Amino acid sequence: MDRNNTLPARTGTALRLQQGDRLKIVNTHGSQVVDCWALNAADPAEHMSMQHCRNLWYRLAPRAGDLLVTNLRNPILRLAEDTSPGIHDTLFPCCDLKRYRQLGIEGYHASCAENFATALGTLGLAPPLPPAPLNLFMNIPLRVDGGLTVAPPASRPGDYVALEARMPCIVVLSACPHDILPVTGADNTPKDVDYAILPAV
Repeated sequence: MDRNNTLPARTGTALRLQQGDRLKIVNTHGSQVVDCWALNAADPAEHMSMQHCRNLWYRLAPRAGDLLVTNLRNPILRLAEDTSPGIHDTLFPCCDLKRYRQLGIEGYHASCAENFATALGTLGLAPPLPPAPLNLFMNIPLRVDGGLTVAPPASRPGDYVALEARMPCIVVLSACPHDILPVTGADNTPKDVDYAILPAV
């Protein structure tokens, strides 16, 4: 699969990657956050872990060339390319129904947690509780008083990241449905993103 595919706003997908494959994720409109998870294809209990990644980098966000490691500290992905300003979040968990209730939403609301479970279900996998994702393009500035702010993404239309698989893995993407805080831009409107799998040469 080397052509662009569209991930519609508010939805998710699960993709199988072989070692050496690259997954290109394009922020088509510039303002969409993409929650990203990676699971070891041979043992989905081993998954990309943000706390283990931060411990490896001694930073809050990855830079091009950085490895992304699992809860067993094994490399699972590498951030091979990043044309964006490099602002991504590793602190916030994915949105879920309880989070939307905290924000005053009653009734059903699409969420990244639901997208994670649904996407893995299409591969016949019983989904675990979602680990903390790599929130691509999400802008959570750290204030001088130690507080956190939710700001619109700093990425531009067409910015992309490329993730290189360092083991056979399943990558789950969710075009975040958040439409309350400016997670997905100043207009609070989730948008489509594009992606493509570039097979290992």
